[in-house]
Amino acid sequence: MAKAILTFADIGVSVTVPAGTRIIEVSEKVGAGIVYGCRESDCGTCLTEIVTGMENLSIPSPIELATLAEKKAKANMRLACQTLVLGDVTIKPGY
Repeated sequence: MAKAILTFADIGVSVTVPAGTRIIEVSEKVGAGIVYGCRESDCGTCLTEIVTGMENLSIPSPIELATLAEKKAKANMRLACQTLVLGDVTIKPGY
């Protein structure tokens, strides 16, 4: 199984995960503290800045795109509850 490195820039923690792991799942395991409300892309609370590796993430679903538009998210932001890590990525939770 392919592996990826997810780095939380705000706390300086890097974790090797199986490709296809959701960002929010890793945050919970390492105590990175990404706040979320629904885990279904509805609330947008887990909006997360992608510092590097945007190309190594899953394609956003239509519901995630709608929430990102509603939140007026910048182009380098994704919802941690919906986004799968497919390769090395560095993130900074919050916005």
